[in-house]
Amino acid sequence: MIADQSKILIVEDELFFRKLYRDLLLEEGYRLDICENGDDAIVMLQQREFDLVLTDMVMPGSSGLDVLRAAKALPNPPDVILVTGHASLESAIDALKNGARDYLVKPFDPEELKHLVSNCLQQRHLLTENDQLRRQIQLYRIGQSLSSLIDLDHLIPQALEVLLREMNASIGCSFTLKDGVSATLAELKNLPAECAEQLIDTLLPQFDAMTGLCQPGDAISARLLKLQQRREQIWILPLRDGEILKGGIILCDVVAELDLSVSLTDVHYLCDQIALGFTNACRYRDAQEMMYTDDLTGLYNHRYLRVSLNREIRRAHRYGLKFSLLFLDLDRFKEINDNYGHLAGSAALQEVGHLLATCVRDVDTLFRFGGDEFAAILVETDDRTARIVAERIRTVIEGHAFLEDEKSPSYITVTAGFSTFPTDTTEKEALLDLADRAMYIGKTTRNVICGVVDIPEKGTG
Repeated sequence: MIADQSKILIVEDELFFRKLYRDLLLEEGYRLDICENGDDAIVMLQQREFDLVLTDMVMPGSSGLDVLRAAKALPNPPDVILVTGHASLESAIDALKNGARDYLVKPFDPEELKHLVSNCLQQRHLLTENDQLRRQIQLYRIGQSLSSLIDLDHLIPQALEVLLREMNASIGCSFTLKDGVSATLAELKNLPAECAEQLIDTLLPQFDAMTGLCQPGDAISARLLKLQQRREQIWILPLRDGEILKGGIILCDVVAELDLSVSLTDVHYLCDQIALGFTNACRYRDAQEMMYTDDLTGLYNHRYLRVSLNREIRRAHRYGLKFSLLFLDLDRFKEINDNYGHLAGSAALQEVGHLLATCVRDVDTLFRFGGDEFAAILVETDDRTARIVAERIRTVIEGHAFLEDEKSPSYITVTAGFSTFPTDTTEKEALLDLADRAMYIGKTTRNVICGVVDIPEKGTG
């Protein structure tokens, strides 16, 4: 079986020995290529893969040692047995020092040649099997590690890192989807954030129809070229929770013809483990969100605000982005409870939640902080834009008739305060404090927007 799988290159300038090697080794079932000189052998080594080279030591042109050195310089070098009729201890040591597998002296017993070749190839086969076994164990451990990660913030960066390494690539990105529509960057590797966002927008329709690791369709080639990307070098991995697409990984610089060292079977195994880990992490996050969700409005609660702030601060640090924290307090909301009861007040708070959702983007996060106080994290938003968003919210709430379904139309207003990272501070607690102080400065007049610049003698962190 080993003989059938083994390829041997014979390098010999004497016709008698070429025929002898051929007859003896073909009889054993080996596949052979034969060269008459070292120069041709070196060329052939560059063109084909061999398991063993059997070469004479002394030949016109390139010597057996030259052939040995050329063989050892290959990415997957064959074993080399050197043969000579001019034996000396010195030449034997020189051959072994240069990496020869063994040394054979002419004239030799045919059985000695067969044994030497068979022994060499068997040991090579065992070493290959051991390497493959170690590789499989390593893959299993990596796969188990990925599938057991239940924190998406850890899983997605590690998954991108592993796939880039296994595909011999260095450029890529990953993202998550909110409500199946709005993509948020999760991780970048050697790719500007703006380029990654354009690439995700371009490729996102491709993710819906695909399962497992694959390449985008030909129809998208022209659009990718405008982004200075080649379709042939791009591989994508959709990430789903059940049937719902919730994220993806993009590899940008995979060689058009994958190197022989890349095993797609191994890569697909890792992708299966990543998909399993992603599903588990999504379910874990869903369970967390039940704990972090306000039962009345369906918005996140104050406990999740700190979790989101930690994540957004890490993201802002990593990609050099800004974001703003917005605090909102309903003005004279107690009057609705006093006039119409707490059930009516609860209904009005639900309406506020719906109105807030119409005023921000899907990538932003809304919270009911408690009572009639709300908050929002506005991603990639500076202080100027935060004031615009806050004013939009103020205007929408001021103009809305609450409790119309209860035949008790009521009008309320809202006061907002905001702070911006890192413009106002780079500390989480200071960011919370500044937004809160700005809001309470506004409460002195109500129905206004205040930023950190509006705080008298403000202190920043």
